[in-house]
Amino acid sequence: MTVKAVFPGTFDPIHFGHIDIARRASKLFDEVIIGVYNQPLKSLLFTPEERIKMVELAFKDDQNIRVTGYSGLTVEFCKSIGAQVVVRGLRVFSDFEHEFRMALANQRLDPNFELIALITREEHTFLSSTTVREIASLGGDVSSMVPAHVDEFLKSRFQGKQGESLKMSFMTSLRD
Repeated sequence: MTVKAVFPGTFDPIHFGHIDIARRASKLFDEVIIGVYNQPLKSLLFTPEERIKMVELAFKDDQNIRVTGYSGLTVEFCKSIGAQVVVRGLRVFSDFEHEFRMALANQRLDPNFELIALITREEHTFLSSTTVREIASLGGDVSSMVPAHVDEFLKSRFQGKQGESLKMSFMTSLRD
């Protein structure tokens, strides 16, 4: 039996923490599908097409990782592609609480839903797409946090916009 795993997220943008989780999952499962969610309740910096492109470029050399966009419920997406498990990364304690609640809700929707959580590597515990976006929006160097092509996407998006009011909200602020 071929075991498919879905690694869902908005990936706005993808960073080295995401890439590490996906590659580690690719050693555990026959196929990992990176599901780029296109209808989140939060505001995004990049379009679904841009996010898919950044993720595809990050995994262009990985044989058993593929990328696709999706909308709607993750459990329905998993069923539609025949995936048996969802992979998520855990950085801090609050991630566990969030993922635990989401897993229980998804199991209510589909009793066959399974979630595997991988603990992030220590060097990625601070990384989040929100942190990357905020640093980049303020003209900071994120090249140690994201692949070169993502750094270029960010520079292009924020070129000449440092200090301007952007339609983004950050959970914590690096402006202080």
